[in-house]
Amino acid sequence: LTIQPGDLLDIDVNSLNHDADLLFKTAKVSSDPTAEATAARGYLVSAEGKVNLPLIGQVSVTGLSTQLISDMLQSKLATYLSSPVVSVRLLNFKVSVIGDVKNPGRFDIQNEKLTLLDAISLAGDLTTTGNRNNILLIREQDSTREYVRINLNSKSVFTSPYYYLKNNDVLYVQPNRARTSSDDASIQKIGAVVSVLSLLIYLLTRL
Repeated sequence: LTIQPGDLLDIDVNSLNHDADLLFKTAKVSSDPTAEATAARGYLVSAEGKVNLPLIGQVSVTGLSTQLISDMLQSKLATYLSSPVVSVRLLNFKVSVIGDVKNPGRFDIQNEKLTLLDAISLAGDLTTTGNRNNILLIREQDSTREYVRINLNSKSVFTSPYYYLKNNDVLYVQPNRARTSSDDASIQKIGAVVSVLSLLIYLLTRL
């Protein structure tokens, strides 16, 4: 998992300079300015891929893992703090699973590693009419939207670069052809019934 603009990072700093450590806690912003104090608070990654931190100012974090960011900040803060220890985690990691699944919706993820199968499991698995051969992954990164077709029945899914999901990924489970054909037939039947009823109403009002 790598960090993108719009991510909210929890950056926790502890050192022998306790007063300085407090600067990092008070500088955090709310994930929702209108929410109560219980809303997640952290450092928002700007559109330029940077966070603004006390003592060291603007730091580029986009494209880096939380572990790399932690190591980098620890190194930079060693100039200002005595024996700093930095931990970084992503606060707003979420994915959406929609379509032919039992419990479609958006899911907030606590763990920074989430696989395709994990996400589908969170949504209660596919329904009996869900098409496992043609899952659509929609990913938006660096202002570019990517559409990827995934076959869950193929062994290659486990070695796919898309096996691990990223923040804000959307999975769409399409209905199989039998379900689509059945739905189309149902719509046609309903349309025919409506047409007959309309004709009867018209004839009755003419009497």
